[in-house]
Amino acid sequence: MFEKNILKNIDLFLVALVFILFIIGIILIGSTSYDTTFHITREIKVQSLAFILGIIAIGIILLFDYSIFESLDKVLYITCILLLLAVYIPGIGKVQYGARGWIDLGPIDMQPSEIVKIIFILAFAKYLSNNEGSLTSLKGVAFAGLYCAPVIFLILIEPDLGNAAVLSIISIGMIFAAGIDYKLFFKITSVGVVSVPILYRLLEEHQRIRIEAYLNPEDLSLPGNYQVWNSKVAIGSGNLFGKGLFNGTQKKLKFLPVQESDFIFAVLSEEFGFIGGTFVISIYLLFLSRLVLIAKRAKDTYGRLVVVGIISMFAFQIFENIGMTMGLMPVTGITLPFISYGGSSILTNMIALGIALNIGMRHHTINF
Repeated sequence: MFEKNILKNIDLFLVALVFILFIIGIILIGSTSYDTTFHITREIKVQSLAFILGIIAIGIILLFDYSIFESLDKVLYITCILLLLAVYIPGIGKVQYGARGWIDLGPIDMQPSEIVKIIFILAFAKYLSNNEGSLTSLKGVAFAGLYCAPVIFLILIEPDLGNAAVLSIISIGMIFAAGIDYKLFFKITSVGVVSVPILYRLLEEHQRIRIEAYLNPEDLSLPGNYQVWNSKVAIGSGNLFGKGLFNGTQKKLKFLPVQESDFIFAVLSEEFGFIGGTFVISIYLLFLSRLVLIAKRAKDTYGRLVVVGIISMFAFQIFENIGMTMGLMPVTGITLPFISYGGSSILTNMIALGIALNIGMRHHTINF
């Protein structure tokens, strides 16, 4: 149950960082639709509503000790599977952006794979905390992999390569933190690298094309490369201080695709320059460092592993989104946390924040 005296343990600095990122996101989303005046667009309304719902969700999450999730691990895992299968129900499942990964809820569409990331972290942390000692053997690691496989597979066949990659990184990060033998980890990694050509053949054609485009960035005829080229032009043209808010030409001329979401960092860099981009990256580094501190101070293994999963999720999404705008990573639909437009994304991020704050509130006191 909730104890009032633990409220003083809330990491207000972490909360403040998220509010800064959200405000930056609202400004940039507004900038993408700017003509002669700033409009309160549908995207801004949806983003704001999702953020408010996220604040409410955090308030509810903080009322209960996070250990309640530990006792519901089997229910949570089954929920992951059912949510991902729900997209195939006629009249409910919806194809959008080339993937059957959405549920039609009337006024809004929900992307199950977003919320599944959090539910999976809560369930997998319990599995790992129960099986820490087994991760020094190949059998133990194999069973951990089999636990993750159905969830990742269901996301991959939507097809949603981006979120499947996020789940894979989350799984690897949590297994690593749970105490996998390092030598065994490198052996498995070596086998994974050797298996890349086989895995590549199992991908959908449009997924293979994306990877080919990434490996051949100079070929503008390949899907996505022209957009990435324009993104790099936008980032480079921002120079040190940028062209000023609402003044990005690549953005105005609509050369940037999905500029309110996937390529929002390019909008930021064009209008606020290197300084603006560095500022946002610095905020993210501070954000991740606060989460690392919460993980270190967690009162139990379960709480530590949950926060590690959340850190892995945020770190990869930040790196992937910013990296793809610069041509350093393949183009995916992964959003920039708290900044990119996306109701499901912002709500998922807020729930993850709430769980991390919950664990941080109930930490062990460290005496120096």
